[in-house]
Amino acid sequence: MEKLESFRQLIVWQKSHQLVLNIYRITKEFPKAEIFGLISQMRRAAVSVPANIVEGFKKRGIRDKINFYNIAQASLEELRYYLILSKDLGYLVQSEDLDKLADEISKMLTRMIINLDT
Repeated sequence: MEKLESFRQLIVWQKSHQLVLNIYRITKEFPKAEIFGLISQMRRAAVSVPANIVEGFKKRGIRDKINFYNIAQASLEELRYYLILSKDLGYLVQSEDLDKLADEISKMLTRMIINLDT
């Protein structure tokens, strides 16, 4: 297995970055009244996922890496709630693709943490 030189090589980062782009795209269609509410919260949570993956990637200590990957997991779960809320409020018609992508990212982060923790 080759050593990764950049976080950009991490598939989990690539997928989480795509999730951020999708969240920005869909929240453009939300009501303007949500700009400082739900839109801001969703974007912040979404951006936190790849940002924490990047920070964890560069950390040297295993505990530090695990901590940042766990923060990414928590932000992803927060985003999942916002997707549910957005759908229930009628701002988002379907979220199956986003849910599927979030599931993939979650499983990848879990595997990364388990691999580091063993």
